Amino acid sequence: MSSTVTSASVGAPFTATVTGTARIGPRRELKRAVEGYWAGRVDRAGLERIAAGLRMDVQRALVDAGLDSVPVNTFSYYDQMLDTAAMLGALPARVAHLEDGLDRYFAAARGDADTTPLEMTKWFDTNYHYIVPEIGPDTNFRLDAGKVLGELKESLDAGIPARPVIIGPITFLLLAKAVDGGADPIGRIAEIWPLYDELLGRLRDAGAGWVQLDEPALVGDLTPDQLALVARTYGRFAGLEHRPALLVTSYFGSLGPALEELATTGVEGIGIDLVRGNLDELDENTRSQVLRDKLLVAGVVNGRNVWRTDLDKALALLDGLDDLAGSVAVSTSCSLLHVPYSLADETGLDDALRSWLAFGHEKVREVVTLATARRHGAEAVGAALDECRAALVSRSRDPRLHEDDLRARLADTAERGARRSAYEQRRELQDKVLGLPVLPTTTIGSYPQTAAIRGARVALRKNEIDAREYTRRMKSEIAQVIELQERLGLDVLVHGEPERNDMVQYFAEQFEGFVATQYGWVQSYGSRCVRPPILFGEVRRPRPMTVEWIRHAQSLTSKPVKGMLTGPVTILAWSFVRDDQPLAESAQQVALAIREEAQDLESSGIRVIQVDEPALRELLPIRSADRAAYLEWAVGAFRLATGGVADDTQVHTHLCYSEFGEVIQAIADLDADVTSIEAARSRMEVLDDLTQIGFAAGVGPGVYDIHSPRVPTVDEVAASLRLALRAVPAARLWVNPDCGLKTRAPQEVEAALSNVVQAADRVRSELTA
Repeated sequence: MSSTVTSASVGAPFTATVTGTARIGPRRELKRAVEGYWAGRVDRAGLERIAAGLRMDVQRALVDAGLDSVPVNTFSYYDQMLDTAAMLGALPARVAHLEDGLDRYFAAARGDADTTPLEMTKWFDTNYHYIVPEIGPDTNFRLDAGKVLGELKESLDAGIPARPVIIGPITFLLLAKAVDGGADPIGRIAEIWPLYDELLGRLRDAGAGWVQLDEPALVGDLTPDQLALVARTYGRFAGLEHRPALLVTSYFGSLGPALEELATTGVEGIGIDLVRGNLDELDENTRSQVLRDKLLVAGVVNGRNVWRTDLDKALALLDGLDDLAGSVAVSTSCSLLHVPYSLADETGLDDALRSWLAFGHEKVREVVTLATARRHGAEAVGAALDECRAALVSRSRDPRLHEDDLRARLADTAERGARRSAYEQRRELQDKVLGLPVLPTTTIGSYPQTAAIRGARVALRKNEIDAREYTRRMKSEIAQVIELQERLGLDVLVHGEPERNDMVQYFAEQFEGFVATQYGWVQSYGSRCVRPPILFGEVRRPRPMTVEWIRHAQSLTSKPVKGMLTGPVTILAWSFVRDDQPLAESAQQVALAIREEAQDLESSGIRVIQVDEPALRELLPIRSADRAAYLEWAVGAFRLATGGVADDTQVHTHLCYSEFGEVIQAIADLDADVTSIEAARSRMEVLDDLTQIGFAAGVGPGVYDIHSPRVPTVDEVAASLRLALRAVPAARLWVNPDCGLKTRAPQEVEAALSNVVQAADRVRSELTA
């Protein structure tokens, strides 16, 4: 560390910070350590040593870069909402039998042989998944502050200007789930106020000058009662005699009316996302009144996307805040959890594209540059401003971002229509072609990515084998997957996707207009990391992408094999997308490319094509007023992608790990012939939503939770199917896992699928008895 600093005094303003940090390690060190701990290869001391090293590396780098307030307690072994549940004593009773706290924590996250895990769903409209706390009548809240106090001490001992970060009580309870007949969790808030009171006092005693309370739920649609809770909660905390200064931070949108409620309390700071949000919902006079004695932490550097900040524009925005707030600090719009660590090792990017980008390390530099310009004038950072201006001009003029012929072809295709015939007409034709039994069994797409598969991919990348040998090995893997499915007795098969590194990256690497990174890893959930590709230009499909693999798989069996494609919304949701045009336009371009691929699959004799859209709910705007427009273009993109095949080709789609109730009509509007959907952890709850809207197409509610190592029994799967049959007629019910099987071990998959097939056979026999 270049200099030693200490925690700021209580309430002293700071000038440059970030809302949160990544935790997986630049080379996914935490992933390997945690998975090693689960497998018994890494002991507790080894895991803790690696975790501490990662935390300290990040914090020291932030101090060296020039930040004068550093977030701590943003590290997690799995998830920050799960950490909060553990801190508040709200882990489910079914893990209480485990004596070790870390083992209880991981059992709640992912289950074990005897324990079902908590549900998992998307963190607002991001691709990060959080663990959903369960709050029931028997939940007995109690404070366990060991983690946050330990990490604060660790940082202060190292001279870090530490600011502990904690999920606020309103967000925690609004995102939790009532179980066992319990009331809405937000009604329990008075029970956890005293725990936060105690925690704030203990953090002050431990040396914290500031504490950041994250309340992203405040950017959503709040009821009058919930808005009143904002004032009551933070009025209470601000009134505590012994506490640190309080920074209440929101992100992913505007605070709206919650801002005025917050600002009327005595909290010292408010953090606002000024990339996706603004202060426009308050008139200028009101803004100046409510913020004039506050530290405004202005999120002007985008923490969610990878494009370089327009520094001139950001400086102008920051300067405009000076007359509104008591003081202004520069920050990221949200945690850097959502972007890769650094551009430093991305040697495969062309110079022009590279100049347009900023990953986590570069975003910290942008924060410091802006703070320096505000302290010492723009001339102090003149070279950085000039570099930024040149990059922005380069991007605006690059021909890869402007292709008139593509846009004309897209307009022509859209005008010719994307609708197929009515579902009942299609179903009759498909039944004749496919000849499937009642309760047909299938899987979602991917099978385990074995060491042999990963080794072949590495060998190809290192030129140790050529493309021909790689293809031979992958076709051998496909043959093994087909043989397994035949032996188990599945009805509609898949090729297992051994050739695919990721369901989005695989396609993005073959599209023009996308680029993949080498080390751009971000956390999706737990130890699961992804490398989102970057959509930088106009999207084209230069050649078929999947046809050879699917055609080979179909040649090995007389049973139908599904062609597996990823839908346009999911490709966008799991990529870093262009910010220079509406997302709807990018979706149309991707949809056209997927449509062409689906037509080529059909021409090759494939009669079942699955276009996955697990991210449909993920991109749903947080505020209800913005949702209709999104759903219109999202559904339209899917129908454009799937509307080019004949009626006797069966179109499947797949959705997973989201709160589906808010998009249930859109799911129906996709007009897929079969929709497979996550239902195992939620105990088939989604079927009630489908029933209420009169959903009349095929549906495959997941009967096997693939995100847990636990193998379901035949009895459990059969019970799930019987439950599903209460809502879905047998003629329309499919049997499948919740999601793809890529992350599971081969022996787990075989055992689980064997039980799934046996359960389907048992329930079929009951239907005919």
